[in-house]
Amino acid sequence: MTKNQLVEKVAKKSSLTKRAAADAVNSTFNLISDSLIRGEKVVVTGFGTFLVRSRAARRGRNPQTGQAIQIPQKKTPGFAAGKTLKRKIK
Repeated sequence: MTKNQLVEKVAKKSSLTKRAAADAVNSTFNLISDSLIRGEKVVVTGFGTFLVRSRAARRGRNPQTGQAIQIPQKKTPGFAAGKTLKRKIK
């Protein structure tokens, strides 16, 4: 499902205009992004948890040259599905 399809379904389910539904969807995503940028986790009960994961620095290899390189630590966004969502998917 694309973002546009999500907006259309939200508009239809909630009897909103497409513009109002787009504002709601965009606001939701922006709030989740802003919270993750601040290092907070976002828990949506019954759905899952959005969080920031930290990947440790490690050694790797350049696939073209085979030379060993140091890969720096980095933070990545993550999602952990909640129990309810996992049960529905099974």
